[in-house]
Amino acid sequence: MADPVEQIVSAATAPPPPDALEVMRLSLVDWLSVGLAGREEPVSTLTRDMVLAEGGHAQATLFGGQKAPARAAALCNGACSHALDYDDTHFAHIGHPSVAVIPAALAVAEMCNATPEQMVRAALAGCEASVRFGLLFGRSHYQTGFHQTATAGAFGATVAAVLLLSDERAVMAHALGLVSTRASGLKSQFGTMGKPFNAGIAASNGVEAALLAQRGFISNPDAITGALGFTDTHHCETSDAQPDGFLMPQVQHKFHACCHGLHAALEALETLKPVAPETVRTLRVHTNPRWMSVCNKSTVTTGLEAKFSYRAVLALSLAGHSTAALDSYNDTLCADPQLAALRARADVVADASIAETATRLALDTDQGQRTATFDLNTPLTGPQRAQRIRSKSAALLGANKADAVWQVVHAADATMADLTATMVP
Repeated sequence: MADPVEQIVSAATAPPPPDALEVMRLSLVDWLSVGLAGREEPVSTLTRDMVLAEGGHAQATLFGGQKAPARAAALCNGACSHALDYDDTHFAHIGHPSVAVIPAALAVAEMCNATPEQMVRAALAGCEASVRFGLLFGRSHYQTGFHQTATAGAFGATVAAVLLLSDERAVMAHALGLVSTRASGLKSQFGTMGKPFNAGIAASNGVEAALLAQRGFISNPDAITGALGFTDTHHCETSDAQPDGFLMPQVQHKFHACCHGLHAALEALETLKPVAPETVRTLRVHTNPRWMSVCNKSTVTTGLEAKFSYRAVLALSLAGHSTAALDSYNDTLCADPQLAALRARADVVADASIAETATRLALDTDQGQRTATFDLNTPLTGPQRAQRIRSKSAALLGANKADAVWQVVHAADATMADLTATMVP
């Protein structure tokens, strides 16, 4: 493995601290919850129908309970769990680690009879690796138009899958070299079924690369950072520097059912409420320039488009609709005259002085102007994070199912059959 890649794998596979393992378990609860809730979304049913029509060995469980080959299960579950765009985000590289990595880890773990604990540890290493590969690729990779969830996520999925299959260093090197020619995904898909499909592609690519390398498939281990390799050809600003310690504990979980780039603005608006919507004259949003091409749709006609629009989500919130509720993002509300009028009063400004995790709002009403700022990096304690995830899970699945998911994920004696049983409604 080339040196930067070796550094990443070494850091990701180091013995994890307890807080990192617990955050990974919380992300597993979160992933299972959003995946179950999203299993009947169009992208989920279409992908699942294709996978089941192809047939093959029943190696791994799909959301809903059917089984498919491991690669196909990873594809389907990755797309399904990102269908609602309600999964976790890591802002170090602006990507969604769990939806690319957990489907790969789960499919391979089930295929090779690993334990849930082994799966969680492999998923943690994979998520850690995906963030670190994202840092290696740099912001230019993302700004150019590559979707880090899919590109960096494919490398993380590969790390997780290999750890469950082999402890040979050469297998890891060849698998990562191979996935470098498969890793793909474009931001141009945002607002369409292509975005969640990107997560499925990443998961499936990771499983495929790991299975081939385990069988002796030879690739160029220097295909990531070498000449004409991934970083050479994908607009990457490479840096050999990797942060100390584990990065996964800084992952952000979503508590609004829309693009994570919109959450700081929604949290800031909450601090200005109550606001009578009819009194709003203007609402100006100051955001980091990186979000302008991600979640700043100026016109929206569908609920899916609304999930990527500052104007749309802030109008929903001002009008009293819950931005945490899935059914707030629908075509009918997009056409609502009151919401259209509120969207027209909003303005979004790129401001390089604002951190990627923060937003500043200026709200002008009949009663005068007020401002508010919020940064998503404002830390939550472990219990606060756990409680918010449990509440989110209950809202998505119902209290009984959410409790069952929580108990299985946190049970020391749980089996893989116990874990996959939670994927059935």
